[in-house]
Amino acid sequence: MADGLTIGQAAAFVGVTIKTVRHYHRLGLVDEPERDASGYRRYRSADLYRLVQVRTLAGAGVPLAEIGGLLDAGPERFAATLDDVHRRLTEKIAELTARRDRLHRLDHGDRAILPDRACAVLARLDDLGFSPDYVSGQREALVLTRALVPEIFDSFLVRLEHWLDDPEFVEATKRGLAARSWDPDDPRIEELASTLADKLLADRTLLEMPAGFQDQSDASSRYGMVNHHREDQAPSIARLNTLIEAKLRAAGIDIPQQ
Repeated sequence: MADGLTIGQAAAFVGVTIKTVRHYHRLGLVDEPERDASGYRRYRSADLYRLVQVRTLAGAGVPLAEIGGLLDAGPERFAATLDDVHRRLTEKIAELTARRDRLHRLDHGDRAILPDRACAVLARLDDLGFSPDYVSGQREALVLTRALVPEIFDSFLVRLEHWLDDPEFVEATKRGLAARSWDPDDPRIEELASTLADKLLADRTLLEMPAGFQDQSDASSRYGMVNHHREDQAPSIARLNTLIEAKLRAAGIDIPQQ
């Protein structure tokens, strides 16, 4: 090694490409060796040592722009810089892990946008024999609630879990789905609204709104976007919901009103 190594040999020994070595030279991280009598640049042990240092730091995640100053710094600054790099790498790992988890959730349908508890409610609806269209509508309602009215999302889940444990409520809800095909003025809608309102009023605590929610200027519009979702597709359902809300308000339940 008395005559030194060519750039190709030096790159191979250090474990990088010739292009990478030249990039280090352009950035001033490693000085270019002097040319020998034959016109070739020969890399000596000191050059190789510097290349190894740069490659190691770069591989550890230290930005190339910081490596030069780091190698020329004293022990305290060197240690402090490495601590900072460690912190940034840890944050990056956490970010990448979160992205990986989101991608994993995308492979699992609802779990990409809803927590496990909400997904369990949707699975329960399916098990109880609700139509795919109804389950889809409830999925949309849950997504909208979480995005537009996060204050009531947890209580909304509690309501659904409680009501799905009541066979009579489940049966009444299925009758409500059948009402989609009814005329909006069908007298059965009034009867069904009374039945459903009575079931809802059986546990008034489930209908309570979070403290301060009604005081928000946009509370009614946000709540309405969720509670009246898909009503435009079925006028009879729109009337059914209107009658139920009116009965709940008449019973003293404070429901946001658009």
